[in-house]
Amino acid sequence: MTQVAIIRCEKNEDRCPLTGCFKCLTETKEGFAGYHHAVPAGVFTCRCPGDNVVNHGKILKSKGAEAIHFCTCMFADKTGDGWEMDKGGFCSHVDSLMEKVHQATGLPCVKGSAHLPKGYVPETLP
Repeated sequence: MTQVAIIRCEKNEDRCPLTGCFKCLTETKEGFAGYHHAVPAGVFTCRCPGDNVVNHGKILKSKGAEAIHFCTCMFADKTGDGWEMDKGGFCSHVDSLMEKVHQATGLPCVKGSAHLPKGYVPETLP
């Protein structure tokens, strides 16, 4: 069993209750497909410009998180045909934020949760 945490963007918190992310996490689908069995370890919301994200990562680790996923909405855009990466998502510096969290916690940080763009394979640090 792997305890998996989620960090999402403040720009989507009033529109998305993370139901898709939790369903994919518990069913180990989409961005969580690499786990045999996964359970939620916690959720935090990143506030622009991301100054709080390293502290959130440290707290999630202290609560048992073994991996941290950054929501798909941070780097992809929802369209009528699904999710696409062409226009980007809510966060233009998600890669930098992931790197900072990984450096501070040593935990794998994964770019992707539910609703992955067609053909996208989640990127993981390390």
